[in-house]
Amino acid sequence: MTTMIQDKNGVIAAAPSSVPDRHFRNAWMFDSAQTAISEDITAAKIIFKDKIREVRGPLLTAEDVVYMKALEADDASAKTASVAKKKALRDAPAASAITSADTIAKLKAAWDETVLGASPYK
Repeated sequence: MTTMIQDKNGVIAAAPSSVPDRHFRNAWMFDSAQTAISEDITAAKIIFKDKIREVRGPLLTAEDVVYMKALEADDASAKTASVAKKKALRDAPAASAITSADTIAKLKAAWDETVLGASPYK
C-alpha cells in the first residue's frame, strides 16, 4: 500500500521514507523530484505564531480576572504584575527568537514556557 501526501502547494506524491514533524504539516513542500519533503520556514513561522495566539487566548482571559481582583482590592503591585504578564502574552508572537529562527528546531525552541506554559512541540 502506498501512502500519498499532499504538500502546502497541493502537490500529491508518494510518501518518502522520512516524514518531517507533523506539527508543521501545512508548511511541507516536496523537492523537484517529489522524493523528499522539506518545510517552508516562512509558512512554519505563521503556523507557530497561530499556535501562540491559540494558547494565549485563555491565558489573557484568566489574567483579566486577576487584574479585576487586584483592581477591586486596590493592589497596585498585583495590577502592575498583571499588566506586565498581559503585555508579555500580547508580545509573544513578535519574539525575536521566532523571527531569527532558520530551522524547525530553532523555531520549536522559541516557545517561551515562562509566558505561554508547556510547549506543545516537545
